[in-house]
Amino acid sequence: MDRSRLDLTQTRLVTTDVVGLASFYAALVGVQIVTNDYYVEVPTRGASVAFSRRHFTEADALATPSPFTAADKVILDFEVDDVDRHYERIDRLGVTWIMPPTTQPWGKRSMMFRDPEGNVVNLLCPADDTP
Repeated sequence: MDRSRLDLTQTRLVTTDVVGLASFYAALVGVQIVTNDYYVEVPTRGASVAFSRRHFTEADALATPSPFTAADKVILDFEVDDVDRHYERIDRLGVTWIMPPTTQPWGKRSMMFRDPEGNVVNLLCPADDTP
């Protein structure tokens, strides 16, 4: 698959009850999942539906105010070959940045920004394990 284009891989719902909402959708689509309080993916035949807390880690929650608002309920996740390679191109589109390229604790490298309507968009790729 050519990752130089953006492939929509999932829709993510932001919630204060990751376990409850993810469990509901897992039961709805008939799959087994392992839950936690921060981030859960529910696979479907096409893309997945994911659920995340407003703050991804407790340290983030204590250190800085959330870049998300109460209106942020959906995050569109696009998988790419290399998040960092897309950063300058996306920046030239005049987006409002939520998070520059960052390696997440769950092994993905991602960056988040708002589209012209204010919706949250996340570009992600596997994190590079090299220092």
